[in-house]
Amino acid sequence: MTKSQPLLGFGQYAVLVPLLITACAANTGPIRQQGKQLAFDRDKGNCLACHAIEDGESPGNIGPPLSDLSTRFKTRQQLKQQLRDASVFNPETSMPPYGRNKILTDEELDHVVDYLWSLE
Repeated sequence: MTKSQPLLGFGQYAVLVPLLITACAANTGPIRQQGKQLAFDRDKGNCLACHAIEDGESPGNIGPPLSDLSTRFKTRQQLKQQLRDASVFNPETSMPPYGRNKILTDEELDHVVDYLWSLE
């Protein structure tokens, strides 16, 4: 029986890990930007009509500020369900049912969730 050799040495990991982190961060930028555009678009997400969001101009104050959403929602899926149809959780809500009324597609909802989830 022979002793197994690691696939990569420590020095190779030291180079590989930062490259992977950079690649992952670079890939999330365009998706996050798509979500931001949808959230700010007055004809689509229109989140600024009711919520304050970083970098948002003329935000409303009907709803809570959209930051640190991971403290209010346990998962991204819960946030997506809230955006899809908030009346399921609160029948008295004034928030539009973006998914149920087909204001945003399922893919667009994913982009908005990715963007909102990234806000601190």
